Amino acid sequence: MNTTPYLLTALLLIASLARAQQKPIALHPDNPHYFLYKDKPTVLVTSAEHYGAVVNLDFDYVPYLKELQSHGLNLTRVFTGAYIEPPGAFNIAKNTLASAPNRFIAPWARSTTPGFARGGNKFDLTRWDEAYFKRLKDFVAEASKRGVVVELAFFCPFYKDIQWEISPFNPANNVNQIDSLDRTDVYTLDKSGKLLAVQEALVRKIIDELRGADNLIYEICNEPYFGGITMEWQHHIASIIAEAEKGYAMPHLISQNIANNTAKIQDPHPAVSVFNFHYASPPYAVPQNYALNKVIGDNETGFDGTADSAYRHEAWAFMLAGGGLFNNLDYSFTAEHENGTFRYPDTQPGGGGVSFRRQMSILKNFMNALDFVDMQPDTTLIQTKLPEKTAMRALAAPGKQYAVYLRGTLPRTIALSAAAGAYQVAWIDPVTGETKEEKTNHPGGVLTLTPPDGIAEVALRLTAVERKR
Repeated sequence: MNTTPYLLTALLLIASLARAQQKPIALHPDNPHYFLYKDKPTVLVTSAEHYGAVVNLDFDYVPYLKELQSHGLNLTRVFTGAYIEPPGAFNIAKNTLASAPNRFIAPWARSTTPGFARGGNKFDLTRWDEAYFKRLKDFVAEASKRGVVVELAFFCPFYKDIQWEISPFNPANNVNQIDSLDRTDVYTLDKSGKLLAVQEALVRKIIDELRGADNLIYEICNEPYFGGITMEWQHHIASIIAEAEKGYAMPHLISQNIANNTAKIQDPHPAVSVFNFHYASPPYAVPQNYALNKVIGDNETGFDGTADSAYRHEAWAFMLAGGGLFNNLDYSFTAEHENGTFRYPDTQPGGGGVSFRRQMSILKNFMNALDFVDMQPDTTLIQTKLPEKTAMRALAAPGKQYAVYLRGTLPRTIALSAAAGAYQVAWIDPVTGETKEEKTNHPGGVLTLTPPDGIAEVALRLTAVERKR
């Protein structure tokens, strides 16, 4: 009897079960300001496309995910299709959320009635489009193969009437006899009418479809501080997510977008584990909310020009302040340039591109070289009085490891309050990755180091080493 086919079948079954039981990304149990993913301490750092990877049928997401992987970047953020944008919105050229006519795919099936504002038939919000869920699941699976975590934002406010006019939720775009309502009432508990049940059903359906994904974070809503969205509605959606996963052995993380720049989080929902901010520079949001013992993220950048420098500064400062997630909004990814080579105009509201992704790779590698789970933000590490416009952020595990980011007019020497010991000193250029290393024996007290000449931005990693006897 030839047992080879049976053995092969058994091995495939075991491999399939192992994949099914893969633990999803979670907060690190020893330091919940960071993640645990594939059994490794993890920070999420990326420069990712503008949220339309799934809903835009012209976007080939495999080359996009390969490009992220090639730089070691490990996060992408996508929208579900409840919200899309018209061409020209926010002055974005080649916007992936503004698909060509008849090239938008949503969770809901099309009806037989023509009249959707962006081409094709209207939607039936009581029926699902299985082609959409096939594409969504494949996107998440392809990302998982490449170690890329997907932050899936269920909803987004309608900033202006033009966005509301093209949403499947708008009564003009579906056949479900939705009562006419203002765009600012869509995401409320008392004024949304039939749409609340549609929203709840969408959340439950997506959770059911993606239940086996290990690389998934559910975000309640993008920028809910616009468009009349209430906190009661946000907490309701968080509860729906938690209830839908109640029977799961390993439920997924839930994230909430709090504010642009910073805000003090009040009365957080107990199911939320990641609190995201946009344009969080300087990174005041981190110390302001660090006591929550959850991940603080900066998951959208922009509106500070197209040059790399502003977003590089934002990334390094945020992560060295104790943040656990950074996502640059990268406009070099389009439906015709999924490998991130689109040369966007100077009028674009943000930046990105190959050079910037290389710089984010330097940051990611710097963080990965740290035992960051053991580290905490340290505002007293630098003893040198710095010039007024010189920025400093630092993490420390006293006596074990120190990490510093400095930008501005750097002094000729830098004094640190470090424990006694022998240290490996590494100065890293955040732009090029060039590294200068030395060793020093420190008797204790103030340790004086000399940064490289002619540089206005530098990262320092100080790692304890055993002395030779």
